[in-house]
Order: sequence, then structure tokens, then C-alpha cells
Amino acid sequence: MSQKNVAILISGGGSNMVSLLESMAGDHPARPCLVLSNNADAGGLAKAAAAGVATAVVDHRPFHGDREAFEAELVKPIIKAGADIVCLAGFMRVLTAGFVSQFEGRMLNIHPSLLPKYKGLHTHARALEAGDTEHGCTVHEVTPLLDDGPLLGQARVLVKPGDTPDGLAARVLEQEHKLYPAVLRRFAAGDKTPVVLG
Repeated sequence: MSQKNVAILISGGGSNMVSLLESMAGDHPARPCLVLSNNADAGGLAKAAAAGVATAVVDHRPFHGDREAFEAELVKPIIKAGADIVCLAGFMRVLTAGFVSQFEGRMLNIHPSLLPKYKGLHTHARALEAGDTEHGCTVHEVTPLLDDGPLLGQARVLVKPGDTPDGLAARVLEQEHKLYPAVLRRFAAGDKTPVVLG
């Protein structure tokens, strides 16, 4: 089976991107072909370049909220790089149905909650406010609905007494760094059986 090419989209430091890059070695069924950001100052770009992965920037700001125009440019480096799979790893722009549909069944996202709970932002604070005893993260296929598509994996962490959103976020992030690579390996091999950790 030929290796799949993976493009990773980031907006910041790219800690999940680094986990994915480090995992794609040896007998892994995929290899990174591009790290793409909407932010030229994203710390993850330098990390990707240091790892020998091609990088590109498509800044959303000059498009002044015209999402379709931004996405028309965003898709170009992804196509040019020959990406088979697109992984969103802290990419902080909401993508339109038109963009998502181009990669239907081939785009993954990691979200810091146990979906379908807590779609959107501030997930750790919301879990604490709700008095949840466990929290975690989810990798899912991206569909036009925000944080919605089929679940491909979840990792759980116990909520501790006195937890803060930051403390909880740090423990969830540790699990994200394990879960996302595990899901990508399975997904790139053509297996959509959910990965369960913790």
C-alpha cells in the first residue's frame, strides 16, 4: 500500500503537529508533506521546517472576513503538496462547507472535549462548571458542522478535586499528543475503528 501524504494546518505553537510529525516515521502508513498556517508568526512553522517538512502561510487577514476567498488560497498549497489527508491541529479558523467538502472523509480534527459534549471553545472550564468527573479529547472526521463528524478516537482523563481549567487542559493535552498520532496511523491505513485511550 502506498504511503499517504499528510498536510497539517496550524495557527500557533503546533504541539499536536509535532506529535504527528514525530509519529510519521518507520513503518507508518503516512508521511508529512506540508505544514500550513494562517499565521506567519506561528511557532509551529519553525518546528516543522526544523523537521525538514515543507511549510506555507496563507494569512487570513488580507481577506477581511471573505472566507471563500481565503479558502480559495488556502487550498492551493494543500493541492500542490499532493495531500491525501488533512489534519487540523490547532487551526483557529472555522472552515466553510465548500472547503470541507473538498476533503470529505480525508480531514481530521482534534477537539479538547469528549464529543458530543462541549463543542466550540472553553471546553475545560465548561467541563469543570458542569461538575464532570471525567474530561478528555476527541479526534473526529471534519464535516461542515462544527466539531461534529464521525468519532475516530477518544482519550479520557479524570477530573481532580480543585482542578483549574489550565491544569485540566495540560493533562488533556498530554492525551492529545498520544491520541492524534494513534488515530492518524490507523486512519492512514484505511481503518476507521475508533481508538480509545484512558
